Amino acid sequence: MEFRVAPTDSDLFTNAKRQLDRAFQHIDISDDAQRCLEHPKTVIQVSIPVRMDDGSLSIFQGYRVRYDDTRGPTKGGIRYHPSVNLPEITALAFWMTFKCAVVNLPYGGAKGGIAVDPKALSKLELERLSRGYIDAIADFIGPDVDIPTPDMYTNSMIMGWMVDQYNIIKRMKSPAAITGKPLSLGGSLGRDDATGRGGYYILKKRLEKLNKSAESPTIAVQGFGNAGFHIARLLYDDGFKIVAISDSKGGIYNPKGFEPYSIKQFKDETKRVEAVYCEGSVCNGIEHDRITNAELLELDVDVLIPAAMENQITAKNADCVQAHTILELANGPITYEADMILADKGIIVVPDILANAGGVTVSYFEWLQNRSGDYWERDKVHHRLQRIMSEAFEAIWRIASDRDVDLRIAAYIHALKRLTEAIDSKGTREFFTSK
Repeated sequence: MEFRVAPTDSDLFTNAKRQLDRAFQHIDISDDAQRCLEHPKTVIQVSIPVRMDDGSLSIFQGYRVRYDDTRGPTKGGIRYHPSVNLPEITALAFWMTFKCAVVNLPYGGAKGGIAVDPKALSKLELERLSRGYIDAIADFIGPDVDIPTPDMYTNSMIMGWMVDQYNIIKRMKSPAAITGKPLSLGGSLGRDDATGRGGYYILKKRLEKLNKSAESPTIAVQGFGNAGFHIARLLYDDGFKIVAISDSKGGIYNPKGFEPYSIKQFKDETKRVEAVYCEGSVCNGIEHDRITNAELLELDVDVLIPAAMENQITAKNADCVQAHTILELANGPITYEADMILADKGIIVVPDILANAGGVTVSYFEWLQNRSGDYWERDKVHHRLQRIMSEAFEAIWRIASDRDVDLRIAAYIHALKRLTEAIDSKGTREFFTSK
């Protein structure tokens, strides 16, 4: 069976489609399910006029894609980045559809974004842009339709502006319309580190299978944003050795390891990743090598965690990767061709639709709390997240072992079963033509 995609094809979406094609070789699904999953349900492109601080008017392009809502209202982040475009957002919504099915959330997949460099805007301009985006898409979102959440270069404050604007438009209080909000506006405890924590739970399960959970594996983290920092500090607290860290400007390496809290403190103050150790407000440099993002990917470490952008490991550099395990905390960091090379090298890749599902899972918890008015303690959030992530990992590990496939194919098989059951429950060709 070959998966056909809509005309909004791109390198990123082609990569997603080809990954799914591999799963189709190991599972039969109905023609109805295949056809439903070929095209996004809703595609929205909007122009957002923003009055800049100097009085000029700028027009920004925004997007929202709802890929599939068979299993429930759609869910997905909003990213601010100069490279945001419709094919990219479509691919991310596609992945979110499968991610929600992997961890059995009652959601479909969506994604949104604005083509903008948020660092070039003032805080007032950023607020006007965020409220303008909701003005443009308010009729297409809502707690029972599509629930946005933060993504790259968006945060709880931006979500707070957005939910406030939605409430103004709808003339009602609807905290469940958007998740990832500040706690004072209905946010959930545990949402701040959910993506990194979910990846941490998954990596621990993976290392248990190798009988290495009691050892101190070496870790390299590409991307030191929210997810990258939190998984680094959780692993560090658990005795793991964080030997390399990078952001968009480059990275640092020391085989003796780093303390991520100090590096985060220094980055927050200076916008630079440097090898430091901080006591209070005083930070002192420690020995390290400066490396590029490309060099970080090729380090001789036990675990590599791409937590930045898409398409970081390609056919050009995959053969140089030395880690025995790659945890995809970013969306789509490995191309299809690179996947084949890594498999031949015996490197285990924990796929993005499993590894970074912690964020959407805790967003689901926030949605539940908003709708019930019953807000949970942090320990309850962590406990339920660990249970959901662990159960998903064990199910996918069993599929991989039983069918002799890699974890990515197993994750897609796991998700496809749930999506196909939901689609087919409405009736298939065989049902309607039978006598």
